[in-house]
Amino acid sequence: IGKLFAYKKEYGDLGVWKLREFNLALLGKWCWRMLVDREGLWFRVLVAQYGVERGSLCAGGTRGSSWWREVAHIRDGGGEADGGWFGGHISRQVGDGSDTFFWTDPWVDGTPLSERFGRLFDLAVNKSHTVADMFQLGWGT
Repeated sequence: IGKLFAYKKEYGDLGVWKLREFNLALLGKWCWRMLVDREGLWFRVLVAQYGVERGSLCAGGTRGSSWWREVAHIRDGGGEADGGWFGGHISRQVGDGSDTFFWTDPWVDGTPLSERFGRLFDLAVNKSHTVADMFQLGWGT
């Protein structure tokens, strides 16, 4: 947390927060919650407000609140000069596959299958299947 302070009280300064870094940290926490708490009330409210496309909450465009646009920007790879800081520091464990979207989550070599196999993804009937769903359909055998 020391990196979030611009000046430290123990040196006689005011102890002012570095607002940009603190804001990014808080928005990053919301990005994390989108990954791990898909049953929460806040997530259901965002789904009702902005919808889900390809297994991910829609950004909302100009009709989205400024808070939501910033969260979506960080989630989608922005938020810093070099971009992608959030996605570059997390990894996914597939487990039973019920929380991992087959096409849109980067569960194979860090790249979504929708990007690696774009033409096949375009032909897919249900683009929101989880890995578990695809296994049930026989893709794992």
